[in-house]
Amino acid sequence: MVLKTLTRWLRRAAGNPAPIPDGLWLATLVQYPFLARLAWPEQARLRRLAAHFLDQKEFTGAHGLQVTDAMAVAVAAQACLPLLHLGPPDAPEDALGWYGDFVGIVMHPDDAVARRQVMDEAGVVHHYDEVLAGEAMQRGPVMLSWPAVQDAGTDAGMGAGSSVVIHEFVHKMDMQAGGADGAPPLPRGFMGARTAREAAARWAATWAPAYEDFREQVVRAERFGTPAPWLDAYAATAPAEFFAVACEAHFVDPERFAREFPALGAALRAFFKQKAA
Repeated sequence: MVLKTLTRWLRRAAGNPAPIPDGLWLATLVQYPFLARLAWPEQARLRRLAAHFLDQKEFTGAHGLQVTDAMAVAVAAQACLPLLHLGPPDAPEDALGWYGDFVGIVMHPDDAVARRQVMDEAGVVHHYDEVLAGEAMQRGPVMLSWPAVQDAGTDAGMGAGSSVVIHEFVHKMDMQAGGADGAPPLPRGFMGARTAREAAARWAATWAPAYEDFREQVVRAERFGTPAPWLDAYAATAPAEFFAVACEAHFVDPERFAREFPALGAALRAFFKQKAA
């Protein structure tokens, strides 16, 4: 089922989408405490962003899944959270340009299984199945597992600092600089940088050593039984995944993330144009 509009309340009114109904919005906040913790002006801004997001995107339910308004709003609210401060005060929806390279969002009733292939150093191609809770495709749609969307910010699924929606949508932001590599396009004057090259150098100087240190923590935990790091070990698989997992934790549990990764927290607050902690 494709929802080109979610119901009559989302049809354009005077060139703008109508607000998300009060009851539906409040139910979303109750479901996701990391959204409910936002200050009231931020909630109002997020609600406006989410309405515009829903007006621009199309949802498809895979394997017979019926995508309800509540499901779509849950995705929209989490997807828009990273954009909350990136648009101008009077038009926050301008930040949706970060997601302007695609329209479709495919919702699955469970984790999806993708057939993969990889070539080893000897040139032999190996085929394998990968279980996915979500996937963002370069200039293509976003795939999400509905159970994983529901579990955001809980101890279920990938843990208390997780949101598969935020994870996949910050991948989309990362891809705006080309491929997903953990180095998204940085705002002008990022952390006081005078040039784009200086900004990129500051980003790399912060993230590269943090990634290598995290990988070492994961290896020590797996091989020698030392305490596992707080972030999901999946973050150790690539710089792009480290960035996406870090963003999840930054938005879902910002206090804990800032304690665990103070330098990364400062970099993310600068990137997402949030107030200093």
